[in-house]
Formats: sequence, structure tokens, C-alpha cells
Amino acid sequence: MIPTLLGVPFDGASSFQRGAALGPAAIREALQRESSNSWTEDGLDITAPGSLADAGDLIIPDGSDWPTIIDEGVTAVYRRGGAPLVLGGDHGITFPVVRAVARELGPVQILHLDAHGDLYDSFDGDRLSHACPFARIMEAGLASRLVQVGIRTLNPHQRDQIRRFGVETHEMRKWTGPFPVRFDGPVYLSLDLDVLDPAFIAGISHPEPGGLSVRDVVTMIQRLEGRLVGADVVECNPINDLSARTGMVAAKLVKELIAAFHRH
Repeated sequence: MIPTLLGVPFDGASSFQRGAALGPAAIREALQRESSNSWTEDGLDITAPGSLADAGDLIIPDGSDWPTIIDEGVTAVYRRGGAPLVLGGDHGITFPVVRAVARELGPVQILHLDAHGDLYDSFDGDRLSHACPFARIMEAGLASRLVQVGIRTLNPHQRDQIRRFGVETHEMRKWTGPFPVRFDGPVYLSLDLDVLDPAFIAGISHPEPGGLSVRDVVTMIQRLEGRLVGADVVECNPINDLSARTGMVAAKLVKELIAAFHRH
């Protein structure tokens, strides 16, 4: 399967600030910037034939059934022989993306990089909030394993949810550096940009100090052991970053994810 970009310009599940709907455009622009090139660190040219496909951006009107639109968009990528590399959008999009992935491939194993657990049963009365996707994924049986890295905002409810769903959570308070995560089946990687310390990026809606460096995240991607079948990069909010630095960081991580798709 060829990794296939799919933009999901949606931020209707955001709890604090809108703007993540502008993320796909910012990441795409950064991928084309002449200040960098198209090569990954291990020597893959993402513009070479067969390296990357692009399914464009979904159109999600206000008030629409956005989970179904996203689900159908991801399904279409698989039906064309691709593997979705989704550009968000807020983290609420991950539930319908994984639902489509699991329908095609069965329950997946998930590596989730984030400052937040996103395991609320409901947030502000919304069970599809960007604070809830992994509760929806786990209760629906869409994932056989969930590994979270970078977490640093857990409250008692989320700790209860971790125990309920058997989540493997690696909190930042115990961080000693990047480590290989080994999976024995299809892997989905969900990368919320606020896993990064806000010293590195400004274009996020929920900055949480004390996070990972860009190199930490690149190394986690490079050391991933398993067959990557889908991924998302979410919560890029260009409104908060006048320098466009966040888009450039996101584009770097997207390129390394493309390389990860090709390693297996």
C-alpha cells in the first residue's frame, strides 16, 4: 500500500479554540517549501514514483455528518490501494479514521503521541470531542492495543479510563528518552503535535510545557517496529503561529512517517 495524503480540514470537535481546520493547508504548503527538500533522513525521496499518493482534502460542511464523511474518505483511500496518512484537523477525526481502518484490516494496534490522554468518556457534553477519540476507539473494539507516549495532563477520570481499557501509558514525568515500541500486527500511529514541548512549536491550541523535542518524536517514528497501515498528524493550528514554523515541523514529521510506511 502506498502512503496517501488525505487532508481533513475539520475542527468542529475542538473544545477550546478553532483553527485546526487550517492545518492541512499549512502542512501541504510546508511540504512544498524550497527551504527544504523532498528527502527523508534514511534516503527516501517522497516525490519519487510509488513513494507517495495524494487524495486531496475532504469537504466537510458545517453541520454535516462529519464522522461518516471522514470514514468514507479513508475507506476510499484503501479501496484505491493506499494507506491513509491523514492531515488534521483536530484530534476528534481519529475515531472515524480508525473505524474505517479497522473495518478494512481488523482491530489495529495504536501508537499515540500526545500531551493528553484523550480518553474522556465525554467532554463538555460531547462524546465525539477531540478529548474523547480513544475512549470511542477502545470501547468499540477497534484497537487491540493502545500505547500512549508523552502524556502529561492526566486527571483521576482519565487514569480510571486507562485502567478500564488496559492502556499502556508512558508519562513524561518518567521520560528517559526515545525507545523502540514493538508491535506484532498492523499499526496505526496518531501524532498530536502538542506532544511537542511548546518551546519547539507555537501553532497548537493546547500547549503543555514539559513535552518531547522534535528529535524525540522523529526518533520514535524511526524506531517504530511494526507494519504501519495508517497514521494521522493532528492539531496543527496556524492561527497561533505567525512564523509558519509549526507547519514546517509537521511537514518534517510527515516525511518521516512516509519513510516508516515504506520500511515494512
